[in-house]
Amino acid sequence: MTNKIVGYPWQFQRIGGLDQVVLASAQDIANLAQLDPKLWVALSCPSAGLEFNDKTLSLLDKDKDGRIRIPEVLDAVKWLTIRLNQLDSIIDGNDDLPLSAINIDSPEGQRLLITAKAILANIEQPDKNTICINDLNQSTIINGKNLFNGDGIIPPTDKIDSDLQVFIKDALNVMGGVKDASGLDGINNKIAQAFKQSLQDWLKWNDSVSNTTTPLGDDTAEAWQLVQELKDKINDYFLRTELASYAPQAQGALNVDEKYIVPTDNGLLEDSALAELPLSKVTANQSLNLNAGLNPIWRVRVLRLVSLTKPFMTNTQALSHSDWQNIQSMLSPYATTIASKPSLTKVDITLAPTMTIEKLGEKRMHEILSGDIFEKFAALAEKDSTTPAATADIADVEKLVIYHKHLYRLLMNFVSFYDFFDLENRTAAFQAGQLFIDGRCCTLCISVTDIAKHTALANYSELFLIYCECTRKNPPENGVNDKKTIVAAMTAGDSDFLLEGRNGVFIDNQGNDWDAKVVKIITKPISISQAVWDPYKRIGRFITEQINKWASSKDSAIVASANKATVPAEPAKFDIGKSMGIFAAIGLALGALGTAIATIASSLFQLHWWQLPFVFLGLFLIISGPSVILAWIKLRQRTIGPLLEASGWAINGKLKINFFLGSQLTSKARLPKNASRNLVDPMRKKQHNYWLPFLIALIIGIGVTGGWLWYTGYFDDTNEKQVKTELSTAPTIVDAPKPSQPTATSQATP
Repeated sequence: MTNKIVGYPWQFQRIGGLDQVVLASAQDIANLAQLDPKLWVALSCPSAGLEFNDKTLSLLDKDKDGRIRIPEVLDAVKWLTIRLNQLDSIIDGNDDLPLSAINIDSPEGQRLLITAKAILANIEQPDKNTICINDLNQSTIINGKNLFNGDGIIPPTDKIDSDLQVFIKDALNVMGGVKDASGLDGINNKIAQAFKQSLQDWLKWNDSVSNTTTPLGDDTAEAWQLVQELKDKINDYFLRTELASYAPQAQGALNVDEKYIVPTDNGLLEDSALAELPLSKVTANQSLNLNAGLNPIWRVRVLRLVSLTKPFMTNTQALSHSDWQNIQSMLSPYATTIASKPSLTKVDITLAPTMTIEKLGEKRMHEILSGDIFEKFAALAEKDSTTPAATADIADVEKLVIYHKHLYRLLMNFVSFYDFFDLENRTAAFQAGQLFIDGRCCTLCISVTDIAKHTALANYSELFLIYCECTRKNPPENGVNDKKTIVAAMTAGDSDFLLEGRNGVFIDNQGNDWDAKVVKIITKPISISQAVWDPYKRIGRFITEQINKWASSKDSAIVASANKATVPAEPAKFDIGKSMGIFAAIGLALGALGTAIATIASSLFQLHWWQLPFVFLGLFLIISGPSVILAWIKLRQRTIGPLLEASGWAINGKLKINFFLGSQLTSKARLPKNASRNLVDPMRKKQHNYWLPFLIALIIGIGVTGGWLWYTGYFDDTNEKQVKTELSTAPTIVDAPKPSQPTATSQATP
């Protein structure tokens, strides 16, 4: 019987409509490689622009492609597993790494423990049993004062021999360099060996140049350089002469139009503009006249080239096309050799070189290569690299401390989104801060680089999104404006006063406040309460707009008629026939309106009192029902996935934002629990609303009158009234006496 392979017993928690794995123990973390990638919340995320430790993100992104993927996260977990005894300590995310947590059973752990103790001894805390980033920083400062600090980089300081100082300076100038732990410019052994190879390659090439034919002797190099500078310009001139011969009618267009030779505002001609013009006047099949007519920008160089190549020219007064080709052909072997000049040997540097290798001089190159300076430097760099706390080992200790503090939080924002759904203690790595606007606070705020690209995908999140440009002066005294763009999800309240151009305040996670200006809005349903009252608001806005249009049209008509009439016009005569028609139409309209109101009132008063609330409830459902149903459907479709996808994440499944989570992501202004409130508004004392008591009395009077008429049967139908009248006027029927039963004695005899 074969034994079945049983996988790790994972635990999952349904959060946000998605099953998310629970990482609560060291075993859970150590077995992450067995978890199906389809069950991870994120497949990848950007390595920049997150509210997370930048150094951790940089260490995870080993290939430096700007993305963090599942294999890189698993590599980090595996790297930690080898170097720590247990992974439990990373769950707390403490700054201090206990030395006892380092796994000394592995060679990597042993080396890290030795390095950590050396770092603590370097900062004069040999008895300390924990290490943190601050300890590493202090050790780096101390090492910076020493020549041998474990980085393998040697700067040209007074602590080394003078010949080594000169050598390092030459290498820095020609090859470039790197910064050592003390912040000084220096070189390592790789740069020194690349410098050696570059010197050897250059000397070998220079020997080949010496053996190359130089028809002009020492002037060959200068002539070749002038040919490189003038080649395009001279070729352009001879091409124009050939075109003028081919198409004589185009000769004028091939020459300079006077409109291109105009002085600037200061009265001078621009050299850059003149350099673009032809080399000389273009005539069909004409050689280049060297005595007159040359473009002044190119004249000196042309004449110098002619003076160097005069022995190879048939006519020193003009440069023919054949002479120009002969000059180039003569210099061709030399040009081929020059083109084969070797480039510097490639090596990793952070400081750019300051001079070319030619300026070092052939004599100095031979001097460097003939001595033992490279061997002396290699020994010095090796001694530096083998100090008790070498740079590579220090970097591993730093990596261990950083992963120990930050890796578990990354898992809570990558494998699962526990930090996002933990509404009380933590915020997610993609949450940039809080936006305060319109009496509300939005906590789901994400940094955005390109609004146009972001909105294309974020629109599918079904969230009401507000894009804001944020600015602040940092620091205030230098007046430099910092700018950033965010998008905030509004998940509670309404959208009545959320408009482009409104201002708010954005508070980032470091507590810095930014001036936020709304630049774009994606409109979606925000809440059920907004959907309930939205139809009535739309009706109110429609009526207001119509009244404004009517008032505006009347005002425009009055102004137009006033401006049109220069002489008072004769008043029109009153036409009683037309007026009677108008009055009749108004009367019919008022009558129809009154009949409709009376019919509605009659229908309402015919109902029993307990039926009236159902009527108003039905009207409410008819008006608000469709809006509420549509909003309910839309709100149930809200998800954070497309919003993160637009910011560069790759998300598995839908992370829904339900009604409860939406109410937590956006908080509305509420009075504190222990606050007191005075409802007497002092500003209302200055207003005398005499119409309000009258309106209340009118409503009460209408209600009482309608109730009395209903009670007396005024609104009953005609047939019902007639039946009631007949019943009230009919005579009373008196019961007739019952006939007596015949007795046996009274029966007739046959």
